[in-house]
Order: sequence, then structure tokens, then C-alpha cells
Amino acid sequence: MELLFPIQQLKMERREGQDYIWGIVRRKWYVLQPEELVRQALLDWMVREKGVSAALISVEKGIKYQKLQKRFDVVVYDNKGKAFILCECKAPDVPLNQDTLNQIARYNVSIQAPHLLLTNGRELLFFSQENGKYIHKKEGWWK
Repeated sequence: MELLFPIQQLKMERREGQDYIWGIVRRKWYVLQPEELVRQALLDWMVREKGVSAALISVEKGIKYQKLQKRFDVVVYDNKGKAFILCECKAPDVPLNQDTLNQIARYNVSIQAPHLLLTNGRELLFFSQENGKYIHKKEGWWK
């Protein structure tokens, strides 16, 4: 499967007929599912290629949204511990559309990150909040 993020350096292994992938941030093995591959490839890219400290990344934590228990995929924090980028990962066959943008925007009501990153591993969309609206950033978004 061809992804935007390099997967050659990801640690994967097969045990008892089941495939697993190593999580670079939480430092443990996960059952290899399509969405998990995208999540781990994104995390690996952030840490290895973009220099984000794993200590500033939170993965799959519970949040409350309108009295419902939800779970975000990834939050990257700034050096002051404030949410900076909320990331939502989808399996490669899940299209990125208004529904997926609405989902991450709902999660961001609780998180309050100024930036949103949405990926299915084949496509990546990045949005920044400006004047209460999400603006799609096509280039130069990662510094």
C-alpha cells in the first residue's frame, strides 16, 4: 500500500498469525489495522522527519463532547503544553470529506487546537482557525 508517509522504517512483525506494528510514541505493539498503519506512519513522520518530540504528542485519549465519550487520534502540543494540532487518521479507503472534517471539528470543541490535520494516508488536509472559521492551508503549513 502506497502512503504519503514513509513506512519502510516502521517496525512490524507477525506473531501467531496476527500482524503487529510498533507505536513510536506509546512504545508498544498494536494489531495492524489499516487505520493503525496510517496513525503510526503519521506519528513516525512527525517524530523522525519533522522533529516533533514524542513527549509533546498524545495518542488516542478520551474526551467529552456533548455528554458523549469520544476518542481523538492524535494531539500535538506546543512547548507550553497547549494543544497545537489535532489530527484525525482514517483508513486509506475512507474518503476525506465534509463528514470527516465535521468529526474533527466536533472533537476540537473540547481540544481547542488552532490547527487540524486530517489524513487517510493517501491524502492530507490541514486547516487553521482564522476568525472562527477553518481555512484549508494548501502549502507551507508545516514549519
